[in-house]
Amino acid sequence: MSSAEIARRLGNIPARTVSYRIEGLIEQGIISIRAIVNPLALGYEVLADVLLEVEPSRLREIAAHLAQFEQISYVALATGDHDISIQVLARHNDELFEFVTEVLGKIPGVRRTQTHLLPLKVKDIDTWLPPTAPTGSPDKQG
Repeated sequence: MSSAEIARRLGNIPARTVSYRIEGLIEQGIISIRAIVNPLALGYEVLADVLLEVEPSRLREIAAHLAQFEQISYVALATGDHDISIQVLARHNDELFEFVTEVLGKIPGVRRTQTHLLPLKVKDIDTWLPPTAPTGSPDKQG
């Protein structure tokens, strides 16, 4: 949406004001402007979360290695029963199975994987907004 359209929707403030505010948010690292790829439009119909248990001494090394795979859209270190959480995109279930068993399962230091198929994504980072801050002073509990 153009700065002029945003300004109009906000109540006819100057478009240049909107542009300055957007530039400020970018400079502060609060937002970034980028295209969002639609995996379904490219034939990636299977989405799965894969949880990995890995050797503790290799945790960061394996996470960095995982981040290099094109099939993986998300890599995070975790706490609890699993060490790394990833999200995998595939064109079909066979491709997912092959990737998890023949690629992920053979990475040195990976002890175990657990795969969860995600048939429906309801919300993702591309639609997330921070919670609205309450008005007034914060309620202090003690």
